Amino acid sequence: LIPNIRTSDAALIPNIRTSDSALIPNNNRLWRLHNFKLCLCQEIMSYSVHVLHDGYSRMEDGMMKANCTCTLVKGPNNLIVDTMTAWDKEKIISGLQSYGITCDEINYAIGTHGHSDHLGNLNLFTNAKHVVGFTVSHRDNFFIHPFETGEAFKIDESVEVIPTPGHTSNDVSVVVKTQHLTTVIAGDLFEREEDITDPSLWKYVAGSENAELQEKHRNKVLLLADYIIPGHGPMFKVTKGMKEAAKASSITVK
Repeated sequence: LIPNIRTSDAALIPNIRTSDSALIPNNNRLWRLHNFKLCLCQEIMSYSVHVLHDGYSRMEDGMMKANCTCTLVKGPNNLIVDTMTAWDKEKIISGLQSYGITCDEINYAIGTHGHSDHLGNLNLFTNAKHVVGFTVSHRDNFFIHPFETGEAFKIDESVEVIPTPGHTSNDVSVVVKTQHLTTVIAGDLFEREEDITDPSLWKYVAGSENAELQEKHRNKVLLLADYIIPGHGPMFKVTKGMKEAAKASSITVK
């Protein structure tokens, strides 16, 4: 549906037949053209990021109560990142429906690492290619990608999956560029915003297999991102102070 086009503009549209020009009205009504391709404008092609569920983690009655943050990336390639626990199927389906998306329309289903609270509903997305940590697969096909060398898995010019190990040995994060902003969906690289000032939250409460490596990748993401979606909390803005502290840190990723 494209508004406000003049009949004379038909010549500007590639691959349109002369007979199709009759379908274009000379008024402001929306119109539909068939059997030709249009180059979509930047606004239509751009991505948007939507948190479907804010994660949490807390000690309660001597046990950890936790669920992950689940995120939809909507655009030319639709992604869902971290699919919560196996008991959250309806939350995910209804969350997607609120943005006009079905499970079958997801192109990539991402699990930032292999913990069960991040992988519980991957089976809803059988049309999608799955990226779980450093593993890329579809059905029984497994694709070799050298995450371990630091190479990003590029989905398109605006979206890529980067290796950010530390919490586990094969964590990944999703980098989404939306016009002038960069959002990083970081999984448990960051537990929640409060772990910026209280490192015990990510080091000991959430746990870290390699704290030094995790800190290096945390600094890298802080310098890269305008916004971060952590593994167990709401999205937060990366402040100037956060970036300055990351840049000044002696632990950085080369």
